[in-house]
Amino acid sequence: MKRFWSEVAIEAADGGHQVMLDARPIRTPGRTPLILPSRTLADAIAGEWRAVEGEIDPRAMPLTGLANAAIDRVAPDPATFATGIAHYGESDLTCYRAEAPQALVERQAAAWDPLLDWARGRYDVHFEVTAGVMHVAQPPATLARLTHAVAARDPFELAPLSIVTSITGSLVMALALAERAFDAEAIWTASQVDEAWQVEQWGEDELATQAEAGRKAEFDGAVRFLEALA
Repeated sequence: MKRFWSEVAIEAADGGHQVMLDARPIRTPGRTPLILPSRTLADAIAGEWRAVEGEIDPRAMPLTGLANAAIDRVAPDPATFATGIAHYGESDLTCYRAEAPQALVERQAAAWDPLLDWARGRYDVHFEVTAGVMHVAQPPATLARLTHAVAARDPFELAPLSIVTSITGSLVMALALAERAFDAEAIWTASQVDEAWQVEQWGEDELATQAEAGRKAEFDGAVRFLEALA
């Protein structure tokens, strides 16, 4: 689809903010009005539409895509969506450590122990940490409390939280980011400890580097979305 509008504006609507294209409201792919919970998010999404030149490229409009997902995919059944995110707590990246070499073991501990310490204090939970890749079960009380922490969030929070959780492989990292306990750069760096180690040992792989850049772009979009909700 090519650009068909001249002006982009924002209007109040149903307790939120709606982006208008030539006085016509934007709708989601499911044909629901795209009403946003904060003016900051509405401004950011309006900026994506103003920046369109020629054909619309959804990849250049990550905030619009996340808002669509929040309304069309998450809002109809937020409990089920939240449960899917919470499942990451059963095999959180931060709980699976290398057995060797010692330098990598220490690097993981330096990056991940502060996150687990924060989650222990924040949610009053215990984590089972293991060396190797064999699954280790987390205490039921831990999973229940982490699930509750996710389920308490609204659809506009759950949509970007899902992205961060899946990209990092860590529910703990996603919650720490959402609660602003750690900044985005610290979370991204912590999530890439193993990848950075591999690059140091074996050098860069072009395809892997491209894939990482794509994940980072998605991560950054989710971060911007979360920040715009405040």
